[in-house]
Amino acid sequence: MSDDPILLDDDGYLLPPPEPPVEPLLGTVAIVGFPNVGKSTLINRLTQSRAAVVHDMPGVTRDRKELICEWVGHRFRIVDTGGVDIASDDPIVQGVARQAKAAINEADLVLFVVDARHGITPGDEELASIIRISKKPVILIANKIDDPKKDLLALEFHRLGIGEPYPLSALHGHGTGDLLDLVISHLPGNAGMEVGDEAIRVAILGRPNVGKSSLLNALVGGDRVLVSEIPGTTRDSIDTVMTRGDKTFILVDTAGLRRKRHQRQGVDYYSELRALQAAHRADVALVLIDASEGLVDQDLSVADEARKAMCSTLVVLSKWDINDMDMEMIRPEITTRLRQRPPVVAISAKSGRGLQKLLDRVEELGLKHRYRIPTPELNRFLKELSAMRQAPSRGQKRLNLLYGVQIQTRPPRIRIFVNDPSLVTRDYGYWVENQFRERFALQGVPVSIDFVGRG
Repeated sequence: MSDDPILLDDDGYLLPPPEPPVEPLLGTVAIVGFPNVGKSTLINRLTQSRAAVVHDMPGVTRDRKELICEWVGHRFRIVDTGGVDIASDDPIVQGVARQAKAAINEADLVLFVVDARHGITPGDEELASIIRISKKPVILIANKIDDPKKDLLALEFHRLGIGEPYPLSALHGHGTGDLLDLVISHLPGNAGMEVGDEAIRVAILGRPNVGKSSLLNALVGGDRVLVSEIPGTTRDSIDTVMTRGDKTFILVDTAGLRRKRHQRQGVDYYSELRALQAAHRADVALVLIDASEGLVDQDLSVADEARKAMCSTLVVLSKWDINDMDMEMIRPEITTRLRQRPPVVAISAKSGRGLQKLLDRVEELGLKHRYRIPTPELNRFLKELSAMRQAPSRGQKRLNLLYGVQIQTRPPRIRIFVNDPSLVTRDYGYWVENQFRERFALQGVPVSIDFVGRG
């Protein structure tokens, strides 16, 4: 029998046992390499996930993406980076190179990935030079050796002058276990704690090119993700940790969401899939609307995706500095057309206007997302609802709200026991939901109401 104490909340409901203490991370590992050498495949293999977008087209990964890897009870942070092509004149490719260099500077260990089948390329030599200058510990990985009998292909890479090349197949897993042992042996052992569950997860959503990456960079005060006038620059969901006072936020920049499904093909399809997954993991969704273009149907479609993901929603009018739109003209339309009735904030990522107010609203929404209504107060309100509006009926039988209890937070979910759930009409259900939202100041929060029979 367990000796763990039984914990109850203020209403006498059983609370889950406390989480065991989390060990600090061993360190940070940056994975770098020329485009299409298999970095994202290696990330997915090491983390046992599909967190990184993998595609045959070079340049799919563009921003730094941080993930947690666990091996034999040890945990460390992995930073995925875009393919580095220093010689390219493409501004996006140059931005990718800057992101990779930043990842190298912040890392405790660098995994330099090369394609063993193609041999040493000029790009490999340039990147090796950058790593040598950084003076960071490095493990050179000769990837794509899918047949162990061809491990000798790795020997050529001695010429890069950064250590013993390690033969590996990220695709098939050949050599990954020994690699993880080697990685752990190189890490310092204490790189801080993981972000706890108390952090507010914020997904930045919007159609392509509305300013999502610019907003994230403005909030964290640096070029954390690539910004370009070319739609579709962001192809993955990028987590960035930010602290403000005693609050921690995890900001997730996402790929632009397109309205028409036939436009979602190849890399764009998987990028949008990850954007939706990021929304499902978030507490708060910032739905960006380009104020210079006004509210369009595609913006409403994005907001509806946030609702389906059960995110608390905040509508953000971006690029406010180049527009004279009247906020009071757009607010009623948003309130009318969006079921969650989200609050609206206007910002300019370029000038910084409205950013602190935005974070205030995010913090408020994050708290409301976890709000728990005391059971006595909830049942007093149910009695008020019965007096405010006559419940629906069928024949001689009328709906009766018996009692209720909140069964979930993040977001709030209310279970109301009634005499006959079949009497609940769609209109009455929405009315009850909105009354809860008004009474407990849950504007923007997806309040779920379950009407169930008392049996």
